[in-house]
Amino acid sequence: MEDRLLVLRCKRGSKTALERVYQKYRADLLILAVSLLDETSAAEDVIHDVFVAFVRNLDKFKLTGSLKGYLLTCVANRARNQIKAGKTHAARLEKLADQAPDCEQQPDAIVCNEELQQLRDAMARLTYEQREVLMLKTQGNLTFVRMASELGVSVNTAKSRYRYGLDKLRSILNG
Repeated sequence: MEDRLLVLRCKRGSKTALERVYQKYRADLLILAVSLLDETSAAEDVIHDVFVAFVRNLDKFKLTGSLKGYLLTCVANRARNQIKAGKTHAARLEKLADQAPDCEQQPDAIVCNEELQQLRDAMARLTYEQREVLMLKTQGNLTFVRMASELGVSVNTAKSRYRYGLDKLRSILNG
């Protein structure tokens, strides 16, 4: 209910409502974007692009489900488009994977302890499709039906990507 009210206020030009939406979902969106792109600066750019597009299209926007789910789907789509366009650099990703995280330089302490770094490394070894479905399910609480619809795949494909991703994560982390 709060999200519907925030969207309505945003449509009426309330900067406070837009700030509230941004603050409410920024952390979740950043976690998703970083896990898909493995690059904090690119992830932040994606989030800002999503919010700019959200504001530009507010007059046509109609909230039919979860605002968080909608924004997470937008971030996943924008991240996928960036990867397809070759805007992320594989060499930088490999370099980042070799480096230990510096907790003082990490915004919002996203990946500061050893267990989270291991999980991040394991997630980076998954295919993009598996990572995307895992993050949409765990961070966005999207159903497989909604995921399938948003990703343009069958429900069974979404489920299998999720299952294979979990299996691969287990084998990486247990190994």
